[in-house]
Amino acid sequence: MPRLIPRDRIEVSPGAVHLPGWLDLEAQRKLVISCREWITQAGGMHAPRMPTGGVMSVEMACLGWHWFPYGYSLTVDDGDGRKVAPFPDELGEIGRRAVADAYRDPDAGSAYRPDVALINWYDADARMGMHADRDERSAEPVVSLSLGETCVFRFGNTSTRNRPWIDVELESGDLFVFGGRSRLAYHAVPKLLHGTGDPAIGISGGRYNLTIRQTGLAVPG
Repeated sequence: MPRLIPRDRIEVSPGAVHLPGWLDLEAQRKLVISCREWITQAGGMHAPRMPTGGVMSVEMACLGWHWFPYGYSLTVDDGDGRKVAPFPDELGEIGRRAVADAYRDPDAGSAYRPDVALINWYDADARMGMHADRDERSAEPVVSLSLGETCVFRFGNTSTRNRPWIDVELESGDLFVFGGRSRLAYHAVPKLLHGTGDPAIGISGGRYNLTIRQTGLAVPG
C-alpha cells in the first residue's frame, strides 16, 4: 500500500545514513528465506552470554566469523565448538551496494570487503542495550538491514551511552549504514512496534536484523 508521507534519505549524524525502503517486498522475502537457510548452516541461533553472567534477549547466528562478547573466532567457542558457517558472497555484494548507495559513492562501495554477518532475531520481548561495535580491527562501515516488525533504533554519540541520541524508526526493508565519524557511536534497540510487520515477507511477528561488517582480521594459515 503506498505511503501517504514518503520517507526520505536522512544523514542522522556524519557518516550515519538511513535509507528507508531500500529493499522492496520481493527482495525482503528472498532475504528472509536466505536468513533461515544461513541460520541452519550456522547450527541454529543462540543467545550470547555476557562476561557478567547475563544472557542477551536477542538470539544470534554468525557467518564468516563467530562473534562473542567481546571478540571474534573461527569456531563457536561459546557453544559446541563447531567451525563457523561461511560468509555468503551474496552478502558481500549487498554490503558493497549498501555502502555505495548510503554514501552516494561507488568507489566506497567497491572498496568495501565485508567478511562477517550477524543475524539477530528479536522476538516480542527482545531488546538491545546501548553499545558500540568496537570488536573489529577495521574502521569500515557497519551495514544494517531490517526485516519484519518496525523497531526503535536509538543512535547516540561516540563518547558516552547517555544523551545526546536520536531515535529512528527502522521499518522492514530499511537500510542503516554507519561509518566514518559515527563508526563507533553507541546505539541500541529499546523496543519493537508490534503489529507493524508485513506477513507477506514470511515473518508473522518479530524482527531479523542483519548486520554486515568488515573485521580486519586475518584468517590463520
